[in-house]
Amino acid sequence: MSESKVIVITGASSGIGEATAKLVAKDGAKVILGARRENKLKKIADEIEKLGGKAAYQVTDVTDDNQVEALAKLAIDKFGRIDVWLNNAGIMPQSILSEKKINDWNNMIDINIKGTLYGIGAAIPYMDKQKSGHIINVSSVAGHTAHSGSAVYSATKYAVRAISESLRQEMVEAKNNVRVTVISPGAINTDLLSSVTDPEVKAGMEKFYESFGISVDRVALTIKEAIDMPADAAWNEVIIRPTKWASPKRLENLSVLLR
Repeated sequence: MSESKVIVITGASSGIGEATAKLVAKDGAKVILGARRENKLKKIADEIEKLGGKAAYQVTDVTDDNQVEALAKLAIDKFGRIDVWLNNAGIMPQSILSEKKINDWNNMIDINIKGTLYGIGAAIPYMDKQKSGHIINVSSVAGHTAHSGSAVYSATKYAVRAISESLRQEMVEAKNNVRVTVISPGAINTDLLSSVTDPEVKAGMEKFYESFGISVDRVALTIKEAIDMPADAAWNEVIIRPTKWASPKRLENLSVLLR
């Protein structure tokens, strides 16, 4: 169970990260929050503490491996171990490739891929030493299918799935009891849309999310259930979509089928 586990969450200042932190803390987990917005991290940590939970936070830019390592050290210094590491930080500034938004491409690669790798790299040494642990990586339905406007974002989320599967096999070979789970959400109401820089794409996505988007609490519950699986089994990958989501082929704007 998530009770008494030490859970590190990146991208913890809003959306899926915030909802997950509050849910597992309510169940007794000790949470370490990492994100770039200190005021929001402090507010969430204070709310958790007021409800009787245990939380600590550190401003963390996941594109900086030293900051990610420092987040892991905070967990060890504060609570003595890392049981779960949730790589949740991500952005989605979509656009068609011919617009050549190189800064957006680089930011997605740095946050979505490198940020995930840095989190894995920071957590695994501690998990290997304690012979237990759980890495949870947030991908997307865009990591299963790509559309016009989603090329780089989808590439980063496909990469998260590939990294996760390789990691899973490596952990089996290491015999260290570290589990690996990929969560692939679709149409979840988060702040992610704020990172979309193309006005036309953003307008289409906002319209889609108004019709289909579901609460971040649904994803948080899925993550908690993955954590609560008995230690000898793991959910390796979960796709979570709104119940009323139609087939992608029937949707007018395919570029909006993203987390």
